[in-house]
Amino acid sequence: MSELPELVCASANPDKVAEIEYILRGVVQLVPRPAGVPDVVEDADTLEGNARLKAVAICEATGRPSIADDTGLEVVALGGEPGVFSARWAGEGCTYADNRRKLLAELGDAADRRARFRTCALVRWPDGREVAVDGVCDGVITQAEIGDGGFGYDAVFAPVDGDGRTFAQMTEGEKHAISHRGRAFRNLVVALGG
Repeated sequence: MSELPELVCASANPDKVAEIEYILRGVVQLVPRPAGVPDVVEDADTLEGNARLKAVAICEATGRPSIADDTGLEVVALGGEPGVFSARWAGEGCTYADNRRKLLAELGDAADRRARFRTCALVRWPDGREVAVDGVCDGVITQAEIGDGGFGYDAVFAPVDGDGRTFAQMTEGEKHAISHRGRAFRNLVVALGG
């Protein structure tokens, strides 16, 4: 039996790393991001661009293939915002709770609460080759936070493919079966020939 291919995980976000490990278990061996690698400035104007910035930085720092992703929440009534700025929408140094509060305040009592999460997952090799794929999950923004699980916007996002619960109310397995990140990384496995 052959060993699993190793990819250095570019993410420094422990919540994302845990999700990626869960989704890719048995397919890829994730190697932790080296502690000495500085944070990558994510200043691209697309999710793919930010994923590429992270993957290239880690690939160059380690000389090994790397895997990165970037995720955005796109809210219809807000013209697609926060999009590529989702992680820092409430300002530099903001918390997940700060972002959720801003989102609920911006939407107010808007009738149209449609939204979608989109994740771009990208693998970069030292020779410059790369594979990039997307995963999308449509849903609605709830009127208030519901649930204690997950992270980010999970407590205010109820996926259309679910049963009315937010991601924060679901088990890891339930969430990953229908989530944007789950879909992106499953698409990546297929693109890598897995």
